[in-house]
Amino acid sequence: MTREALKGREHYKAWREIGTRWADNDAYGHVNNTVYYQWFDTAVNGWLIEAGLLDPRRGDPIGLVVETGCRYAVALSYPQAVDIGLAVEHVGNSSVIYQLGVFAGNAPKAAAEGRFVHIYVDRESRRPTRLSERWRDALRTLRV
Repeated sequence: MTREALKGREHYKAWREIGTRWADNDAYGHVNNTVYYQWFDTAVNGWLIEAGLLDPRRGDPIGLVVETGCRYAVALSYPQAVDIGLAVEHVGNSSVIYQLGVFAGNAPKAAAEGRFVHIYVDRESRRPTRLSERWRDALRTLRV
């Protein structure tokens, strides 16, 4: 089986540095796969908050993860800082597909690549809601 190569830093539009923690390593001595999903959530929601789009306590809409995945290429471990690259693959009526790259230090190629699909919903009803033009304009800055 041949796998497509993971993308380089040039693919991603926004960045977040995250330090690994002692508890991130599993019994095999590398960062456990579940931690990558925490990094993805932090990168996406951190960007949305900083862009003035998401207010986690009172804002509307809110994003629910409906699909996610990750491909791993290089093991990472504590103590090691990682850079999470963020890009947007697709913006639908109420959905966004995010692409995320995990980079060790200054490595040019990703150690892992993730995909997050969010559906944006009304906070109260939890029903899909159309993304505003303000959201669309901001998300376009991350499009690849």
